[in-house]
Amino acid sequence: MKNILVIQGGGRPNGNTSQLADAFLKGALEAGHKTEKISLNKFEVKGCIGCNACRYGKPCIQKDDFNKIVPKIKEADLLVFASPLLFWTISSKLKAFIERFYCIAEEDPNPPYGRYERYPVKDAALLMTSADNFFWTYEQAVSYYKFVVINYMGFKDKGMLLAGGCGDTNGRPQIDKTDHLQKAYDFGKNIYKE
Repeated sequence: MKNILVIQGGGRPNGNTSQLADAFLKGALEAGHKTEKISLNKFEVKGCIGCNACRYGKPCIQKDDFNKIVPKIKEADLLVFASPLLFWTISSKLKAFIERFYCIAEEDPNPPYGRYERYPVKDAALLMTSADNFFWTYEQAVSYYKFVVINYMGFKDKGMLLAGGCGDTNGRPQIDKTDHLQKAYDFGKNIYKE
């Protein structure tokens, strides 16, 4: 059994991204994992201000909800980053959340791959939704995820589900008219199968 934490970076409460995350969690729960979803619509998490007051072992000086989420991050085996595609990348809410990992980094005198510090290494996955479904739709978002979360922070990639073609951004969510919810369920159910 793994402890799986989904961080939903915005989107409508019952929109495409929320439905995709819920389908993933349903599969993971049925596979026997402990699951939780945190919507950043309900938590205030400001972006890093680069003050360096948190170096090393000190909490962030910003008084917002990130500090409440830190214990859940540290307890999780898998962090799933879920976001609608906004201006061709992850949401600003999710990016602010990822920036704040800076305050939970630990000093590392010999960091690998040019890193400056050691992060609480976890498994990671990416769930995204969008109206568009071009070959380049997710290029910026995937690049950010792979560079920052996987390559820089050193998380272990467990995969991505990029759910394009989920309907017009001005209309109702239409993810239920695609096969993405079934794929998300299967992804969650099988993410730790050998």
